[in-house]
Amino acid sequence: MTRQALIVDCDPGVDDAVALMLAFGSPAFELLAVTAVGGNVPVVKTARNARMLRQIAGRADVPVFMGADRPLRREPAGAGEFHGAEGLGDMTPFEPDAPCADGHAADAIIDLVMRRPAKSVAVAVLGPLTNLALALRKEPALAARLGPVAVMGGARSEGGNITASAEFNIWADPEAAAEVLATGCDAVLFGLDATHQVRATEARIAALETAGTPMADVAASMMRFSQRVERRIVGWDAPPVHDPCPVAWLLQPDLFALKPCRIAVETESDLTRGHTAVEFRAAVAGSLPHRWAVSADADGVFGLVARAVGQRRTI
Repeated sequence: MTRQALIVDCDPGVDDAVALMLAFGSPAFELLAVTAVGGNVPVVKTARNARMLRQIAGRADVPVFMGADRPLRREPAGAGEFHGAEGLGDMTPFEPDAPCADGHAADAIIDLVMRRPAKSVAVAVLGPLTNLALALRKEPALAARLGPVAVMGGARSEGGNITASAEFNIWADPEAAAEVLATGCDAVLFGLDATHQVRATEARIAALETAGTPMADVAASMMRFSQRVERRIVGWDAPPVHDPCPVAWLLQPDLFALKPCRIAVETESDLTRGHTAVEFRAAVAGSLPHRWAVSADADGVFGLVARAVGQRRTI
């Protein structure tokens, strides 16, 4: 079996944790690195959280690189109310055994992609796009060599979750998102239109809780925390689990319906900062270089998660 080479760029984050467990536990991936960015919580915490999750998953073979501690132009803005002060819900933080790898995440992305055949390395971006934007600034040739860039970000018909029209990851660093989308890389966005269809129902969480493995315990714990927070803040019983979606698509593309489009990001207006203007009409857009997820098979996504985290054997 040919494995998909993958870099996961993330800001753990409770749903990032579920996505990382999916990536760590899926033999179909050759997981080259996890790169951490400031987002849900500061980068010192996201890098620590990624290393905690790596240790729990038994994946000491995967390096974790620390990346950008702030957006390209903005002040950092966190989302601790949805992820907990430390970023991983109810999990008690600990100092992992292994440190971060040497070097900046942006340099690691450049090195790992440029040394491999063109289009062979996928990047799943689960937080603000700052690390990837910095890498593309430093090495513009990277855009043509990247495999699919599967991004959790954006909103269209569902509206936003941080403002009326903006999703958090894009809002947190809209300049980075705009720069990445302008490079011509193969960007596929999984915005709220799709991720709101992937919800952690009581039955899905309970199924993970019965698996009894360390990775399943982590995934279930993250979903329980989200369930409690979403009930209090939004009023939903079944919280959306956003970040596993790009990873799940890389594993099984038929779980999602995608439409060609052109995506522009608002960077100038404070009112609509981070709004993703998604245009499906070629006659209006001129060309349709991006793809937008319009629907998701939630049972299929949770099936992938359950299989990945339910194993007792480390990879």
